Amino acid sequence: MGQFLNSKEPYDRFKSVMNGIYFVDKSDILEELIPALQQEQRFFCITRPRRFGKTVMANMIAAFFEDTGDESLFEHLHISQYDLYEAQVGKHDVIYIDFSEMPRECCTYHEYIARIQDGLIRDIKEAYQEMNIDEDIAVWDLLSQVFNRTGHKFIFVMDEWDAVFHMSFITQKDRENYLLFLKLLLKGQSYVELAYMTGVLPIAKYSDGSELNMFLEYNMATRIRFSEYFGFSDEEVDMIYKRYLKNTKKPQISRENLREWYDGYHTAAGERLYNPRSVVCALTDNQLSNYWVSSGRYDSIFTYLQYNVDQIQNDLTLMFAGEKIPSGIQEYAATAQELKTKEEIYSAMVVYGLLTYENGRVFIPNKELMGSYAAMMKKEKSLGYIYRLANLSEQMLQATLAGDTGTMTQIIQYAHNTEVPILSYNNETELSAIVNLVYLSARDRYRVEREDRAGKGYVDFIFYPLRADQDGIILELKVNQTPDDAIAQIKEREYALRFKGKLAEKTVHTGRILAVGIGYNKVTKEHACKVEEL
Repeated sequence: MGQFLNSKEPYDRFKSVMNGIYFVDKSDILEELIPALQQEQRFFCITRPRRFGKTVMANMIAAFFEDTGDESLFEHLHISQYDLYEAQVGKHDVIYIDFSEMPRECCTYHEYIARIQDGLIRDIKEAYQEMNIDEDIAVWDLLSQVFNRTGHKFIFVMDEWDAVFHMSFITQKDRENYLLFLKLLLKGQSYVELAYMTGVLPIAKYSDGSELNMFLEYNMATRIRFSEYFGFSDEEVDMIYKRYLKNTKKPQISRENLREWYDGYHTAAGERLYNPRSVVCALTDNQLSNYWVSSGRYDSIFTYLQYNVDQIQNDLTLMFAGEKIPSGIQEYAATAQELKTKEEIYSAMVVYGLLTYENGRVFIPNKELMGSYAAMMKKEKSLGYIYRLANLSEQMLQATLAGDTGTMTQIIQYAHNTEVPILSYNNETELSAIVNLVYLSARDRYRVEREDRAGKGYVDFIFYPLRADQDGIILELKVNQTPDDAIAQIKEREYALRFKGKLAEKTVHTGRILAVGIGYNKVTKEHACKVEEL
């Protein structure tokens, strides 16, 4: 057992995951990999956004194939029913490399790659002590020597293959050297029995062909194969939610909560996916929260928007209001340095899981990420009118609670008078997108739901207070109608019943219920607001 060759770590890490209450068995992927052993098409690169189970899968694959002396780990998993299970489990030499790991005080690419090369040579020397190992030759030459003398082959499992592209000390020349290292290690090498590589970024493509073109690449947006093994499906969340109810004394999360907060991603086949890490964290903590923690600038939303703020402002406003924006998806590769067009920017954001893609449209997938977008909008001044309106949102909320319709109207009119480009108000969708911005601060104290089924119809916005003694808000928008018309609709369709339905399960709502009507006259270009207690 070495640092990289037949390491104990993948086995131990996967065992820890299996012991968790919310473990989901996805070992069926091994049935797709086993037939590829020793075939020409035995190189797989699977890319997914962060926190979609890539490392768990890599650990499982390594733990299954490597000879650990304990095959019982997989006895009760799906793969144990496979015809070739006994012939393959624990019968291979596995080289497992996590490319995100670095030596202490690493400052150069040479130090980074030397850790991997030296570690592999050390492991091989220890495993094949009977051979006269020459430590001065390249690791691929050494592996070739082992194969030629013993016939032994190796399964390569490589996690975070693209981590090097995010390291601050890496230069463009270093990136090229890294791709060359992978090529020399893997391409055309008879000692490679199988190569399974995973990360966020697809492999870089070049006009004259890729150094790594032996890999079959599978991403979430455009490739169907392997889709079911990353992320949680509705059925899988149903299953672990039952475990949650059974093992939690006072459950605070509904099944619908999980869908609203962590669903919204899509496979190329159109199947919906949940962010698995966030679902497990929420059920473990018994609390809905934003578990999308950035691990660096490439996880930061503004990293991508800043390339073309002017073109993206309106789309961002609409997406934040829940709309889907038409867009194509282009290949975003590891060598991409500058993003210029909207399609390039959105493609990169889909790769990193900051947007999702379905049927030619991109959108913000769920409430968890909506929270990340909201924080960014209040912070980044270069977003222009989005930043200005977002930072007026606390004033707008307080004016609404106080029934100060003058201030409310002034803020909405300000948005119009500053020539916000989206404010053509061709329909209520555009008006609601702006209203969504000017009530941004409400999200800290309310669960804001848009176009919610309430009473006898749909209401534009309902603000459900997080505390029972806070005021609830029902907000209706009208173009070429008055605020009185909006409030009349709220009363007629009994939208206030929605509060009783939502809150009666846990506690009695003791705060006021405010009906808010906002109207816009396209002829006079004037706004009007009204607040009435129901």
